[in-house]
Amino acid sequence: MILTACMALNAGAWELQDFVLSQARPAGIGAVQPAADGAFYYQISDNGRDIDMFSYKSATTSKPILRTDDIEGVDVDSWDGYEMSKDESRILLWTASESIYRHSFTAHYYVLDRKSNHITKLSPDGGEEIATLSPDGNKVAYVKANNVYVMDLSTGQSKQITTDGEKNKVIYAVPDWVYQEEFGMLNSFTWSPDSRTLAFIRWDESEVPMYSMTMYEGDCSPNSDNALYPGSFDYKYPVAGEKNSVVNVMTCDVATGTTKMLKEQYDYIPHLAFARNDALMVMTLNRTQNELNIYRMNPADETLNIVYHDTSSTWIDSELARSVTYTDKFLVIPSERSGEAQLYKYSLDTNELSQQITINNTEPVTAYYGYDGKHDKYYYQCTLGPLNRVVRCVDGKRNITDVAAHEGTNRASFSSDFSYYIHSFNDATTPPQYRIVRTRDNKVIRNLELNEEYAKRYNDASVPRREFVTFDNDGYTLNGYIIKPVDFDPTKRYPVIMSQYSGPGSQQVLNNWKVDWETYFATQGFIIACFDGRGTGGRGKAFESVTYMNLGYYETIDQVAAARYMASQPWVDADHIGIWGWSYGGYMTLMALSEPDHPFAAGVSIAPVTSWKFYDTIYAERFMRTPQENIEGYEKSAPLNRMENFKGDLLIMFGSADDNVHIINSMQYIAKLHGKKSQFEMMVYPNMNHSINGCGVREPLYQRVLDFFNSKLK
Repeated sequence: MILTACMALNAGAWELQDFVLSQARPAGIGAVQPAADGAFYYQISDNGRDIDMFSYKSATTSKPILRTDDIEGVDVDSWDGYEMSKDESRILLWTASESIYRHSFTAHYYVLDRKSNHITKLSPDGGEEIATLSPDGNKVAYVKANNVYVMDLSTGQSKQITTDGEKNKVIYAVPDWVYQEEFGMLNSFTWSPDSRTLAFIRWDESEVPMYSMTMYEGDCSPNSDNALYPGSFDYKYPVAGEKNSVVNVMTCDVATGTTKMLKEQYDYIPHLAFARNDALMVMTLNRTQNELNIYRMNPADETLNIVYHDTSSTWIDSELARSVTYTDKFLVIPSERSGEAQLYKYSLDTNELSQQITINNTEPVTAYYGYDGKHDKYYYQCTLGPLNRVVRCVDGKRNITDVAAHEGTNRASFSSDFSYYIHSFNDATTPPQYRIVRTRDNKVIRNLELNEEYAKRYNDASVPRREFVTFDNDGYTLNGYIIKPVDFDPTKRYPVIMSQYSGPGSQQVLNNWKVDWETYFATQGFIIACFDGRGTGGRGKAFESVTYMNLGYYETIDQVAAARYMASQPWVDADHIGIWGWSYGGYMTLMALSEPDHPFAAGVSIAPVTSWKFYDTIYAERFMRTPQENIEGYEKSAPLNRMENFKGDLLIMFGSADDNVHIINSMQYIAKLHGKKSQFEMMVYPNMNHSINGCGVREPLYQRVLDFFNSKLK
């Protein structure tokens, strides 16, 4: 059933770079940090050298906060980021960042005293991680060489808090690789409100198996040390069923430097934070990830009291749970305990449910923005039908009001007192727009960026458009979209490229702005089709949980059914349908090409998982449990074990230094192809990680995909 349709006119003379390079993307706005008074916000300049404070209310009111040229003794081209102290008297700044993993980095950190304009560098040679200011702005905690330090900004002296930190053995405060990748935790430092106690997590990864990646000299940023003999990058990576890091909560009395280690050990500690009453809140998750607890800890005597408990018959969405907020009396947390994600309020004193704040199971909560205590209101994002995201507000009496509820994709970034918000909006026909809105009456104060010039170029009749469709399969209605060439002729038959990701909780079919490689491929004579099968997000917990313990099975059935749905259309060349994807999508491409009697002529698989036994503990076990618990599930879900039905032309692509989906996945699959005497094509990107980005490789990467499909589907 076609839900929306778009006019098709003559295509323009577009180039691939128009759709895949960053300079052709819509403009955004610089990162915003709300000021403490609720009336202003901070923003760094485009050149990264200045910080200004802007009024939410008036476009003409702004104040200079930092001018790098005015700071003596600092030779910095630009700042990579900044953080204001709670009392806004000091600014933490960092520059010269060097990546460790996908999100973590070392940098040269500085602290600027705004009153004196004096700047302090944390150490002469830099190389610190996760520097974090205390609430009173007088101290800064940081990690260097895996150990914790605290600097007293009044004296400029640093105190070493831990001493046994060592690479690939013991790390403090900075999460290990798997926490960073799968929990999204990048910093475990948390200061007590009175700035007297610092808490953090200790990871002992001594028993975690080592993974070694071969590194070559390369060409973009060549490393001459590897010119004749390859080097290696060695780090701890726990694959499914193997040992994880041992984690413990640590507290430090900052005045004395005395540390304590919480005796209790837990499988996972995905979140650590102080409530407003100086109680340390410790979130724990069991290894199966179906039981989550939050404990209130007294740092002085280390007593623990449970204040929240949640269980699931499948898994708990820890990413959603980590958006918990604490006051001095209660916590607010999203949970799927009712069947769909809703907001709950729990007392910190009685360990009892105070209130289920939202009760609309047809609109699952997708993000929680926070609590306005002055007006007793909670702000959150939820679905409006699977394809839309809206922002709503609910008060203590469960009265729900719209904040930003236009059909499309809405997000909000609130001022510190919730008086204003920056509204981000886009939909399938509207590029991203950013406005400042007054919360009490939803009045637009001013427009920040509407992308009007961008819209003139990329939103006219020469650019192919998405048409949202649905079809029924196996008792489910599946959502999808189709992109046809603008000169589409219904009397012709077109080759099809099926695009998908398909991973648990993911969602590709959304009412949002999307102009990228798919758009360009449609100008080259292809129809692009994308369908979200079972297991994907936006459809509720039951729909998402169908794939539990059996990854790949139902997703493959649904992608094959989607291809057959496309083949049934009179304007589709049923003999020339391809499929492709990246990461989980690459995995699904291989699963689909090995499904009996599949309709795909060709596929492109980029950075694919080929057995969940190769993947990390947190992700693989969340959906599959351990290989020891689910032997059959792991065997059936592995493309490596489905070679007997493999058919079709294949292009497999991967980075040789992928620290996420290791090269072993592709190499083992290639070995199986050789054993089957199958022909295939391959592209390897030396020293590239999972994203295969940088060094100008993205445009030729997509061109290689297009060339492959041109040769196999036309």
